[in-house]
Amino acid sequence: MEYHLLPFDFTRIAGQEVLVNEFGDMFVAPMGTVDKIVNRTLEKDDVYKSLVANFFISEQQVPATLDIAAARLREKKSFLDDFTALHIFVVTLQCNQNCVYCQASSRKEDSVHCTMSEETMARSVELMFRSPAPVLTMEFQGGEPSLHPELIRLGIEKAEELNKSEGRVMRYVLCTNCVHLTDEMLDICKQYGVMISTSLDGPEFLHNSNRGKTDSYQKVIAGIAKAREVLGVDMVSPLQTTSVRALQYPIEIVDEYVDLGFKGIFLRALNPYGLATYNQDWDKYVDDFVVFYKKAFEHILDINKRGTFFMEEFAVIVLRKMLTPFCTGFVDLQSPAGIINSVLVYNYDGYVYASDESRMLAENGDFTFRIGNVNDKYEDIVYGPKVQRIAQLWANETLAGCSDCALRNYCGADPVRNYSTQGDPYGHRPTSMLCKKNKAIIEYLITLLIERKEEVLPIFKRWLL
Repeated sequence: MEYHLLPFDFTRIAGQEVLVNEFGDMFVAPMGTVDKIVNRTLEKDDVYKSLVANFFISEQQVPATLDIAAARLREKKSFLDDFTALHIFVVTLQCNQNCVYCQASSRKEDSVHCTMSEETMARSVELMFRSPAPVLTMEFQGGEPSLHPELIRLGIEKAEELNKSEGRVMRYVLCTNCVHLTDEMLDICKQYGVMISTSLDGPEFLHNSNRGKTDSYQKVIAGIAKAREVLGVDMVSPLQTTSVRALQYPIEIVDEYVDLGFKGIFLRALNPYGLATYNQDWDKYVDDFVVFYKKAFEHILDINKRGTFFMEEFAVIVLRKMLTPFCTGFVDLQSPAGIINSVLVYNYDGYVYASDESRMLAENGDFTFRIGNVNDKYEDIVYGPKVQRIAQLWANETLAGCSDCALRNYCGADPVRNYSTQGDPYGHRPTSMLCKKNKAIIEYLITLLIERKEEVLPIFKRWLL
């Protein structure tokens, strides 16, 4: 039979061949299908028609639907259109907690010389507006940024003033542990529609253990309740971090979020920065995290089957890439990578970094991904020689071990993580912890879609609405 092959990769999962084209469209076929495609022995049946309709093969050398294919690819990479949309402001390293896994190298609450100056805040906001993105997100991080409401107000007011002539859509996010949410801080949030991104690690015994404080849980729960009352329930979103101890409690952690009325949970693994680098056995941690993730996910599926809507948010991102034609914009699963293209970080000391993880490396004396200073020209920061070198390594379509992986459309490139764990921004996929974790979770989700489609697909579709 005469037809032409279009670009696709394939892998074998759950006894089936899983074909994935350049747009991330997935086609599950019986074993031996790829061999038939390559050797032109396909029958002109429903499989053949589906392969044609979904851009795996073409009956013409130049497909009649080439414009549609181009539009599909353009949509998948549309996060590049507007350049950097997320701008992180590291207000201070001062913190009122003592998290055992702290990735930001936070310091004691009374520490000095680790808080952003007013001049640095103002200049950082000016640089943010040099980005062409029509939607700009200002995210205030720390340490604990709520310790300095005056700086947050200054940054927002500066942005609001500049935006009178810029006409951008402005979004504001405060990353806080909710322990020190004063009336002043909440007034700022209410006035400017600031969303609260907080952190909750699970039940009281686990949360307190992770935070190194015996009263942390009670204060955080009280802070969440206060923020919800002032700002609205949907304006408070928690993030879970899976410490080594937390690996033992997947069910309890999920139930804590459900009991508090949240609609989902992001099951987040530790990142190898700050205090988390002292974990002695990362390979074991990744293996244990995958087991933890699957147990928690199965429990989440059961919760949904019992009639309660509750999402796992990492899975939602992957499923959106897998089951819809749309771009997700999630920084950690992008190619080209989210660093610089989607996020810039303005550190408390005035230096600009390629990502949040980049400034965490800097706190340990490694400035590999420092790309400038707030007093530099915008063009020198985002188009300078260092960024040009990084750009050679930030597309998984061109990286050995990624370029021929069938799952690369659902994953992303991360030169910073490669460098921090392997000493090389190019990275080595066969020994990459990040690759191992992401691949295991993605294959698990595909397995569910193959083996339990009627059970899980209605749930996944509700998550994607």
